[in-house]
Amino acid sequence: MNEKIHHGRNIKRFREMMGIKQEALAHELGADWSQKKISLLEQKEEVEEELLRQVGEILRIPVEAFQNFDEEQAINIISSTINNHDQSAFVQYNPVYNVNPLEKIIQLHEEKIALYERMLKEKDEMMARLEKLLNK
Repeated sequence: MNEKIHHGRNIKRFREMMGIKQEALAHELGADWSQKKISLLEQKEEVEEELLRQVGEILRIPVEAFQNFDEEQAINIISSTINNHDQSAFVQYNPVYNVNPLEKIIQLHEEKIALYERMLKEKDEMMARLEKLLNK
């Protein structure tokens, strides 16, 4: 594994790009997870592949993105392209994604809305149960 690639930091970056809070990710991962546990996960340099796969499914991000994204390398590619005024640096990076970026953004926002709606529904159900308990 490349020493510079930090799985936890990449999870955090992609989670934040998606606008998903640690609590929401923890909720999607299951009862064993909490905001604190997500925070600790995001500090880990190396995360086991099965957990990366689970997080990737929730965030709709390929596992390889967590394993291979190197911010320093991305910045170097961008800066060398800007400094050289040519496109040669872009040849080094050929993503495998064959999805229209606009469609992907729309899909991600729809999925995020569905997640929030699910969480609101669960909160409402929990509040109704609590009100029932209080009224007894």
